[in-house]
Amino acid sequence: MRLVDCSLREGDRARQGRVPYPRCSVIVGGTDSVYGDGAGRLFVSARPVSDMLPGAPDPPGWRRWGRQPGPGLWCPSLLLLLAVLLGVSEAQSGPGSAGEPGLNVYMSEEEVRRLIGLDAELYYVRNDIINHYALSFNLLLPTETSSLHFSWHAKSKVEYKLGFHVDKPLAMDVPQANISLQGDVPRSLSGYPTLRIEKNDLKSVTLQEAKAKVKDIAISRERVTLKDVLQEGTFGRIFHGILVDEKDPSKEKAVFVKTVKDQASEAQITMMLTESCKLRGLHHRNLLPIGHVCIEDVEKPMVLLPFMNWGNLKLFLRQCKLVEANNPQAISQQDLVHMAIQIACGMSYLARREVIHKDLAARNCVIDESLQVKITDNALSRDLFPMDYHCLGDNENRPVRWMSLESLVNKEFSSAGDVWAFGVTLWELMTLGQTPYVDIDPFEMAAYLKDGYRIAQPINCPDELFAVMACCWALDPEERPKFQQLVQCLTEFHSALGAYV
Repeated sequence: MRLVDCSLREGDRARQGRVPYPRCSVIVGGTDSVYGDGAGRLFVSARPVSDMLPGAPDPPGWRRWGRQPGPGLWCPSLLLLLAVLLGVSEAQSGPGSAGEPGLNVYMSEEEVRRLIGLDAELYYVRNDIINHYALSFNLLLPTETSSLHFSWHAKSKVEYKLGFHVDKPLAMDVPQANISLQGDVPRSLSGYPTLRIEKNDLKSVTLQEAKAKVKDIAISRERVTLKDVLQEGTFGRIFHGILVDEKDPSKEKAVFVKTVKDQASEAQITMMLTESCKLRGLHHRNLLPIGHVCIEDVEKPMVLLPFMNWGNLKLFLRQCKLVEANNPQAISQQDLVHMAIQIACGMSYLARREVIHKDLAARNCVIDESLQVKITDNALSRDLFPMDYHCLGDNENRPVRWMSLESLVNKEFSSAGDVWAFGVTLWELMTLGQTPYVDIDPFEMAAYLKDGYRIAQPINCPDELFAVMACCWALDPEERPKFQQLVQCLTEFHSALGAYV
């Protein structure tokens, strides 16, 4: 692994002769200060290390990052961007002043011993000082290595942004981190002082197994014509498509087509297929289950669903918000409550069938021009709405801000957990697609909820409607209403709104 310093201001001061950790033989010489009112950026990358020990063979059982993928190799040329934004809320003075952020980023002695067998810490930033010799050090990793741990903390407020780039996506998926894409560096060694980067392993279900499960609804790729791209993520796309009738080619119907790009990994394709089957075989006017698939070997798999011409509900709500300034009557409160009733009806059906959705949100619903709403699966949602999902250290991106406390802490999922998510979805409707708990760090969500805090009542939201949301967010799952009760309550409220119109 190689750490590369990049984009530091030219005016950053240098402190010559200060060595972050003299016991580590790879760290010698000068350092730079990360002070300044701009952003210091640290790039952590794995690159070909032919410049290190030229011609030397690799130790047995080890691989150099950047070579062609082999057994056990988990990270060919990983690029981790950690942008540390200094002095956001506190005034910046000079080094040594009381206003120092006191930022430290390093590999602990235990982690260095685990990776390369040395009893030494490896500091990249120590008390706001960047060490360029550590940044340029190439670290050879054992093939069985599945994660890297970087310890970090700061004395005062330091914000960061995190991103990944993989040079060879066919060899490795984008890795997972145990923190959100942006937030504050921990203030102490308690809490979450370790930034853990983990490889994204293939799921237990293989691609062939996933294809076998949908073989009975597979159709020929020739029957599908792709039109406009409706949504696009890093590896996934949703198209407006046309499906030709099998018996009468003159008949055709519009469909949503979920598929992946050429660089998508086998794990990502497998996940798309498996998650697309969440609602398969269920029939309700407010559900949109999978219709067909194309799984021919020569093409990337496609998942087909019936078309709803106003598309994704979250994007629709946000579009309504843009229009709202010029046309306050673009969508009424009564319309929004009617949408909520439809979602509750669909979820009530799932509850009766003992199906747990686990990811109910506006992003996983679609809508048509008659304001009919249908609940969909969450296939590709993590890719299309990445800011709605966070990894809390378990190598799994989850919709943290929509999850109940028992789901967050104990991974206990039930219809009562779906009720909690429905309350958040109702909040999304009344705010026209705003993000809930946007100011709360995902790592703090569990403590925040446990202390009794909840998202605030939206502007212009009636007290009666907010009371419905609040009932959904009871800490005790047994105290939350059932979906059928929510349908009845919202239907009565909808009728009362109509009486005032």
